Amino acid sequence: MRDAPFGRCLAAMITPFASDGSLDLPGARRLAAHLVDRGGCEGLVVNGTVGESPTTSDAEKAALVRAVVEEVGDRASVVAGVGTADTRHTVGLARAAGAAGADGVLVVTPYYSRPTQAGIVHHLRTVADASEVPVMLYDIPARTGEGTALTAGSLRGLAEHPRIVAVKDCAADLLKSGLVLGDTDLAYYSGNDELNLPLLAIGASGVVSTAANVAGPRVRALVEAAAKGDLAEAGRLHRALLPLVSVLYAEGPGNVSVKALFAAAGLPGGPVRSPLLAAGPELTERLTEALRALLSAE
Repeated sequence: MRDAPFGRCLAAMITPFASDGSLDLPGARRLAAHLVDRGGCEGLVVNGTVGESPTTSDAEKAALVRAVVEEVGDRASVVAGVGTADTRHTVGLARAAGAAGADGVLVVTPYYSRPTQAGIVHHLRTVADASEVPVMLYDIPARTGEGTALTAGSLRGLAEHPRIVAVKDCAADLLKSGLVLGDTDLAYYSGNDELNLPLLAIGASGVVSTAANVAGPRVRALVEAAAKGDLAEAGRLHRALLPLVSVLYAEGPGNVSVKALFAAAGLPGGPVRSPLLAAGPELTERLTEALRALLSAE
């Protein structure tokens, strides 16, 4: 496995909100410490998809980064999501994240406007030019829309930028990922928990995991087994995680499921912001059963 600029096991951290829906910074600090000190995470990605970034203000984003960096920045990397559909806005968020202490920024491909590949590459290069910290590209066409997936050629070109060092890969395209891994020095991070082991097996550096919010030690054990070349053990750990992974996304985004589990465990999380809806009792029960089964199995 190639170098991992932000660590190998990163959690895609949820954003805690208070009961009235406001940003819960004390809760964010407690959660960050929990994920690093007890959850085995070497890094945290904040203000990402799982962090409900479309619903948080620029000021909330900066405050969250600052709080998490102050809490765990001496013992874990902090990568801040800054991607928007507006290049100027994204540049501003990237600069603010760097000023708040982030170790890197996560930049999603621009959505809704449906730019060409040339437009997408120009957007990402412009942000990287303006950023003072390393950039992780975020390739997630299921969220950003048809035509926004980065091509292998675009990724090869972007890899030449000195500040573009990594990719959070949610494209579910192992052929593309393998080709780019073979042709560039980009550090690939699996962003789909069901593809963690397949991507690690072809050279990915680590994971940005939703499941690591609730099963961080298991996710880290999987990553470490793969790093050691013990694919039999890595395969066992990967398969053991899959029932939980399947329920995490059974009825909507993973942040809904993670917050339901956190509520049951007494961890900071709070409500999701509209238009998301909280998990119902049936889903919460299924999630609790799946997590209990994972934690009790050895």
